[in-house]
Amino acid sequence: MKTILKKLPKAFLMAVIATGLAAATFIASAQADGTARIKDIVDIEGVRDNMLVGYGLVVGLNGTGDTLNGSPFTEQSIIGMLERLGVNIRDESMKTKNIAAVMVTATLPPFTNQGSRIDVTISTLGDAKSLQGGTLLVTPLLGADSQVYSVAQGSVSVAGFSAGGEAGGGVTQGTPTAGRISSGAIVEREIPFELAAMTSTRLALRNPDFTTARRIAAAINDHLKIQAASAENPASVSINLPDGYQTNMVNLLTDIEQLKVHPDQIARVVIDERSGVIVMGDDVRISTVALAQGNLTIRVTETPQVSQPEAFSQGGTTVVVPRSDVQVDADSNRKIAMLPEGVSLQALVSSLNALGVGPRDIITILQSIKASGALQADIKVM
Repeated sequence: MKTILKKLPKAFLMAVIATGLAAATFIASAQADGTARIKDIVDIEGVRDNMLVGYGLVVGLNGTGDTLNGSPFTEQSIIGMLERLGVNIRDESMKTKNIAAVMVTATLPPFTNQGSRIDVTISTLGDAKSLQGGTLLVTPLLGADSQVYSVAQGSVSVAGFSAGGEAGGGVTQGTPTAGRISSGAIVEREIPFELAAMTSTRLALRNPDFTTARRIAAAINDHLKIQAASAENPASVSINLPDGYQTNMVNLLTDIEQLKVHPDQIARVVIDERSGVIVMGDDVRISTVALAQGNLTIRVTETPQVSQPEAFSQGGTTVVVPRSDVQVDADSNRKIAMLPEGVSLQALVSSLNALGVGPRDIITILQSIKASGALQADIKVM
């Protein structure tokens, strides 16, 4: 490598270095300006997934299936399945534990063609212990209109496991009663949707906002050089296929989905009290406020004592006399932090950390600041 570099002209090396620095600067600036592609912040009306569900049987389990006494629907399903196959066991007694009744769910992506394969998820419906090693029998998957859109079958892949001994106890990792079949369903019916023939459509914002909707419409109009898009509300931007635009709606959406806009959002603080997680947006601001966090600890110690009468006393009894020791500890080393008006998120977090408070205390402080009217943001508690 050193020999090659020595043979290259100095001007060429400087040009390569300059090109690399320019590319790095462009990438850094693109990441820092906060822009996003339209395709990453909107959904196209009508282009959506569809949920499918079905009921089936998993066979081949090693004694970890449903108990027929505890899951009567499993027994009825077995009888019905065998009757369709020409086997009549309606008056017979069954004691198998190698079959489990399951619910099969799948998501049908938009524009999925007939004959394509999709993944399915299998979950037990009865008291089966595990689906490890099982095989799902042919299961029709229905849509919301009760029509069959795909058929699932195949070996179930289970990530979890469960093991135990005859004396009791055991270990369980993951969820052995749920599994997946990769590409386990074949699409039998397509959902008709003629996107190419449409003359207008709407873009649905994933995070509705007036400013973002108007910026999307402006970016589209600037690109097309015609007023083809308009913001209907914070969540929708309508687009009309321009006259003389020699293409269909698919090509139009392909052109505009790569356009970049700067999405706006309201100032919001999201708090998860269960885990102590706090997420604050960059636009969070507070008015002038003073913060103080102090600890007041009251410790009460009970040390009961036994009081006995003097020797040879008449009528005396032994009693328990309560003794309480009360101690009050006030932490006087806590500091008061003054936050000026319009302080940024970084200054707010730094000030709270300077007080030595943890996430739980920060949640209480933020709620108190909001109650005082000094926090110019919306607080959402999960």
